[in-house]
Amino acid sequence: MQATTLAEATETLSLLPDWEQRYTYVIELADTLPPMPQAEKTEANKVRGCTSQVWLTHTWNTGKLNLHLDSDALIVKGLLALIYAAYNGKTAAEVQSLNLQQALESTHLLQHLSPNRRSGFASVIARIQSLAKPAQ
Repeated sequence: MQATTLAEATETLSLLPDWEQRYTYVIELADTLPPMPQAEKTEANKVRGCTSQVWLTHTWNTGKLNLHLDSDALIVKGLLALIYAAYNGKTAAEVQSLNLQQALESTHLLQHLSPNRRSGFASVIARIQSLAKPAQ
């Protein structure tokens, strides 16, 4: 599967008739996530608040966020692909202004995730948004 934009992913999710097909699509999205170098999968790069192991690293390049995300769970990796599509390559202002949970509301995807998965999803987004906050 080719990399997708957030708009393409939400459109596809909205067109799928039931949550099982949406779930399958999210798992397929896992293949679109660029691979994270093994050396970046460290304890320091783990996202707290996730039941599965989730790693996040980033750089800022010419004012744009470059993310590396990975998980040991396939469904989580698919959810990370949605996060990647939403935030990678965005400016700090764009990262701060995007409410991904709201953007996905019409897909009904998040309501079918377990509370732990929803919490982990929110933890990853919160960590990304904290990267875009101005230094105090």
